[in-house]
Amino acid sequence: MARLNVGVIGVGRLGKVYVRDLAGRIPETRVVAVADPAAALAKQVAAEFDVPKSYTDPLALIDDPAVDAIVIVTPTHTHRELVIAAVDRRKPTFCEKPPALSLQEIAEMKRAIDTSGLFFQMGFMRRFDTGYAAAKKQIEAGRIGQPLVFKATSRDPFRPSLEYANPSSSGGMLIDMGIHDFDLARWFMGDVRSVAAIGATIAYPELETVGDIDNAIASLTFTSGKLGVVDLTRSGIYGYDISTEILGLEGTIRIGYLRETPIMIMTKANGVSHDTVPYFMERFRDAYTNQLQNFAQNVLQQRETPITIDDGMEALRVGVAATRARESGKTVMVADVTK
Repeated sequence: MARLNVGVIGVGRLGKVYVRDLAGRIPETRVVAVADPAAALAKQVAAEFDVPKSYTDPLALIDDPAVDAIVIVTPTHTHRELVIAAVDRRKPTFCEKPPALSLQEIAEMKRAIDTSGLFFQMGFMRRFDTGYAAAKKQIEAGRIGQPLVFKATSRDPFRPSLEYANPSSSGGMLIDMGIHDFDLARWFMGDVRSVAAIGATIAYPELETVGDIDNAIASLTFTSGKLGVVDLTRSGIYGYDISTEILGLEGTIRIGYLRETPIMIMTKANGVSHDTVPYFMERFRDAYTNQLQNFAQNVLQQRETPITIDDGMEALRVGVAATRARESGKTVMVADVTK
């Protein structure tokens, strides 16, 4: 079997998981180098997964002739420079979401990708979750008839750090959390025409110190005239609760689960109870692996990318529109969001 020699840039919490999967769980890949500005961390991860090289300079990894393809799992503000460098050096690239926090930066990335003609794949892992992938096939097969309404809920069990939540680095809750749901909305229903949104800081008042919120609801109108709603919360204290429902003319599809372990305890004293999904790494563990394997297979078999830079740009555009709608109290046309 042909194998793709991959270099991973960024080996923090998610990056380390990516190295693990690419090094040992995906038969089409081998990791030949990792890079992270934290030298000790880069060396530690390289040693743990038998990766021969570690770098502190990501550009050095990109320039390494042993590296055939690049996987970028770094903070969002670094994506533009790294993606452009990778495609300039003719190396197929996978980049975690969002591509950037600026539409102008994404436009620069898109120009570089289009000019090079090189393979590029965005990382929206929910599309590779078993439930979401099955739902997409059922809808395309006409199982529920014409889709009419999209409903999505994303509930984190706790708030992020204030440093992370700061909109200057995260984009704010409607972008940081909402971008997955906005991508799914487009995937299932088509482009979004307009957005109205409300939001507030009602569970964690300390988030106000950095200008973020902890609960939000966005109402979507698609270009087809169909409807959607996305509700987000950072205060789902009982567990990590991700669910989506598509109402069709002839039926409904519901995606998601809350119980992590297939067991319920039923007693007279405590009633019925079960555990819940702890967090995103548990809920989408297989989806992360599936998307990386898909990336490798696409490159090796010269297939087209299933998730383009345009998908990343349009999901961000909806997130920016939702943010502006919340701040202004007015409905925002997505086409009017140009920067």
